[in-house]
Amino acid sequence: MGGVAALARAAGHEVTGCDRNVYPPMSTQLRKLGIEIYEGVDAAQLDVKPDCVIVGNVMSRGTEVVEAMLDRGLPYQSGPQWLAENVLNDRHVYAVAGTHGKTTISSMLAWILQDAGHSPGFLIGGIPANFGESARFGETEHFVVEADEYDTAFFDKRAKFVHYRPRTLVLSNLEFDHADIYADIDAILWQFHQLMRTVPAAGRVIVNGADENLKRLIEMGCWTPVESFGTSGDGDWTAHFSDKVERRIAMQAPSGSSAVTRWNIGGIYNLENALAAVAAAASAGVSLERAVDALSRFEGVKRRMERTATVADIAIYDDFAHHPTAIEKTIASVRNRYPGHRVIVAIEPRSNTMKLGVHNDSLADALEAADLVWMYRPKDMSAEFDAALSGLGDKLHVFGDYDQLVTDMSTRVLSGDQVIFMSNGGFGAARQTLTAVLQRTRGKP
Repeated sequence: MGGVAALARAAGHEVTGCDRNVYPPMSTQLRKLGIEIYEGVDAAQLDVKPDCVIVGNVMSRGTEVVEAMLDRGLPYQSGPQWLAENVLNDRHVYAVAGTHGKTTISSMLAWILQDAGHSPGFLIGGIPANFGESARFGETEHFVVEADEYDTAFFDKRAKFVHYRPRTLVLSNLEFDHADIYADIDAILWQFHQLMRTVPAAGRVIVNGADENLKRLIEMGCWTPVESFGTSGDGDWTAHFSDKVERRIAMQAPSGSSAVTRWNIGGIYNLENALAAVAAAASAGVSLERAVDALSRFEGVKRRMERTATVADIAIYDDFAHHPTAIEKTIASVRNRYPGHRVIVAIEPRSNTMKLGVHNDSLADALEAADLVWMYRPKDMSAEFDAALSGLGDKLHVFGDYDQLVTDMSTRVLSGDQVIFMSNGGFGAARQTLTAVLQRTRGKP
């Protein structure tokens, strides 16, 4: 929704917005654009008498501002509908969908297109460092959108991505998630099937060839040419690391052409993300060599394994990972890139799916490879959540207070540690607090 607000501002509209919680980096970006932000969801937000209210999917019936909007008869639309009608119409839409990797693939794809001279528009659920903003109207027909399967609005329970009508569709992977709105994986598959029905026969579908659920999806019906990607060597597009610490990457296209470069990020999952972006960029005529060269200048995404500080040789990262699969892959990548260093994880279970206990059985396994784990425990977590984590033993430290968690961490971290804060929220500013404490207690005098 922050990106939609930025696009509306770029289109010349006066834009205001409200939310229950407003925090960086999005709040910072919006204020720089001159968008006034109100914290809270009371009816006073509507006193500006808006010509149109764009409603995000976190707003539900019973919320004061929603009830006032309906009572006053104000015109309203969902964010995806507004985007489709005002931005995506008559453009080549590159939609990136899947459980993991959407933000990174979208950012990589937008950067490759930009580097190749295509000046794309984009709407991404994070802030790519190469652009410094999460949304841009663009100057050409090309538009990259992170295509989320979450429902659209309280009045439109379809997945958001069915509004986007992509010509090039990237499917990164598919797991069960969003347990607050989907009963099982079949319900999610059905929504993805609706998306598949919107891709034209003259378009292109780029799919992770190793994902069994995506294979099921294709079998449900596909009317568009499909190209697969993977790191196991059997896809149409393939990639591998050409060194042990994931600094150099090599890719091969269906034509047999290949390219090699050195890049600034790591992780087998990011290599898959990059390969998907390169394959999608081919829809715009970007060659493999040009796309891979652009990746050497890709600077990452804020809050996606973003190193925010290094204090006394202790590296501190901010990461959005909140699903067991992403958590496990992130830990494995850091351990591989920094052999001999401890990997420390601080995690805040904040997603609705996590709070519902859906990931209880897999969360401990995902964290097992970490050397130490600090868990912030929200008050509304169940006893089953605590029991599921018991297998982590002495490496687990659980706190229900952010400051106490940071205090304990600050006494145990050592020089050389790689410390990762994992949350899809603000984590009570724990990462910033730990950084300040370490600077005060261990920084150079």
